[in-house]
Amino acid sequence: VVLLEGRDEGDPLILQIKEAGRSVLEAYLAPTAYPHQGRRVVCGQRLTQAASDIFLGWMTGPEQRHFYWRQLRDMKGSAEVETMTPALLRDYARLCGRALARAHARSGDRIAIAAYLGSSDVFDRAVADFSLTYAGQNADDYASLGAGIAAGMITAAPGV
Repeated sequence: VVLLEGRDEGDPLILQIKEAGRSVLEAYLAPTAYPHQGRRVVCGQRLTQAASDIFLGWMTGPEQRHFYWRQLRDMKGSAEVETMTPALLRDYARLCGRALARAHARSGDRIAIAAYLGSSDVFDRAVADFSLTYAGQNADDYASLGAGIAAGMITAAPGV
């Protein structure tokens, strides 16, 4: 953590500096296009975040180690999903899905994707069919879990 001072001691800027190692995916994929691991992290964050930190950056440190930095803000919140009502949990899941979809949409090449998909609705139908099938599987799994609990095959804690 680095403490910087602006106009006076009432104008602090706190930066967090982290070492950027190789992506865990590199063992399974082609090497990254970024020779600097800090730059890889920064570019990835800028690509997927709607508004990234204006102080986000990278550098090479001692012994040629790769680092990135960002403004340190202790503003992270955490959702307590175990205390949510079913309606609130659905709303929360919907928001998480939107955030994930937005990140995916920002990170893809929209022109290449559109060209690949073409003008038909084949992909749309395939995704819709998959979604319905997946929802059905979730319902079946939940029913099996309930049956296992009722039969005493699975121990479950009482609901909150």
